[in-house]
Amino acid sequence: MTAPDSTVSDSTESTEAAPLTGTPAAPRRRSFGLVAATALVMGNIIGGGIFALPSAVAPYGTVSLLAFAVLSVAAVLLALLFGKLARRSPVTGGLYVYPRDAFGPFAGFLSAWSYWTMCWVSIAALAVAVVGYTDVLIPLHGNHLLEGLVALAALWLPAAANFAGTRWVGAVQIVSTVLKFVPLLLVATVGLFFVHADNFGPFNATSDSVPGAVAASAALLLYSFLGVESAAVSAGEVDDPERTVGRASVLGTLGSALVYLLGTVAVFGLVPHEQLAKSGAPFADAVNAITGGHWGGTAIALVAVVSIVGCLNGWILMAAQMPYAAARDGLFPAPFAKVGKGGVPGFGVWACAVLGTVLIALNYTAGPDTTFRILVLITTFTGCVPYLLSAAAQLYWLARGSRAQVRPAGLARDLIVAALSFAFSFWLIAGAGYAAVYQGVLFLFAGIPVYVWLRGRQDPAEAPA
Repeated sequence: MTAPDSTVSDSTESTEAAPLTGTPAAPRRRSFGLVAATALVMGNIIGGGIFALPSAVAPYGTVSLLAFAVLSVAAVLLALLFGKLARRSPVTGGLYVYPRDAFGPFAGFLSAWSYWTMCWVSIAALAVAVVGYTDVLIPLHGNHLLEGLVALAALWLPAAANFAGTRWVGAVQIVSTVLKFVPLLLVATVGLFFVHADNFGPFNATSDSVPGAVAASAALLLYSFLGVESAAVSAGEVDDPERTVGRASVLGTLGSALVYLLGTVAVFGLVPHEQLAKSGAPFADAVNAITGGHWGGTAIALVAVVSIVGCLNGWILMAAQMPYAAARDGLFPAPFAKVGKGGVPGFGVWACAVLGTVLIALNYTAGPDTTFRILVLITTFTGCVPYLLSAAAQLYWLARGSRAQVRPAGLARDLIVAALSFAFSFWLIAGAGYAAVYQGVLFLFAGIPVYVWLRGRQDPAEAPA
């Protein structure tokens, strides 16, 4: 860990963060250029969100479109934040490394544990989202056993692909991103010519105030923007990460926000409000409204399945890399630090796949109509904790660096980005609701005994400072 200086705000100079335990860093091949890194960000953002969430937020009314606009701005701010932080620590595990360097190993552990929890819960939710669109292609007739098997296949196929290595993950992300981005953008633009004002429904369909409805719908919609940090988490795999991470994060976020906003407006205007609130495949219903038949919906359902499976491919990599970085510091169980020949931490892939399987099994035994929403809200809380801690870390470094000679304009810009990112993350945690925060806190605190055990077994000479 280096002392802050004038490079905090306005320099591309970086500090390569080594494991705190003193273990030499394993040589890593840089597999992602700007195109692959941007595809990783966009591929992880545009997954199940745009295909499943229009129905989830429809009960709030068109106020959720305002929430989408607010989230788009906030997501770009987060992308800028992670780009700045990656200049300081251009290594794998970004959202764990930033709090660790600023506040010590316990903050780093909480961030890593929370993010890892978000990953495997999100992976389960994405796999569940595949089912609704598979039902359009192959009718499942509400058979929970068949639906569960489809969800498990959607989880384990990309998990198996991850064992082939990060180069294959990057290639799959580029192909799947192109396959889903082009048709989605076409639908989002062409669909605007077929919208009917009557389909939008009420602006605020809840009994809550407009700010309350915006916050509640935004907490759900954040799920569709999770992934903005993908390039930062995988910085160790990115070529010239000091420059590429920031660019890829912003480009991927802007491209995703464009598709999201246009696509959501099109879906709201094409599908009647009451039907949309009950739809299991809202985008397919929207395309059917354009074509007047079922072939369009079938085509978009195929795109949705490809999109979500491609997104799972990237998220499984994220779920393995975060604990990998923490395990090298002795802050996660040692098996998470083992890397296979393909450059992927294999034990991390197995762990998230097994835990995701447990959640999928619970989903189809405890009520699939409500479990998806619960999973999404839990990911909102567990995803926002590392965002909050990363923004706090940047504020810390800026406060330390402000005592040095830095350009006021650059310092003010970075302070605004970090402060707004912190406020945005805090607002979303509050909007997730009492139940999601309660369940998320339980997930978070469940990691404390793990931290205590690992720290207690460490040699004092090797323990992180």
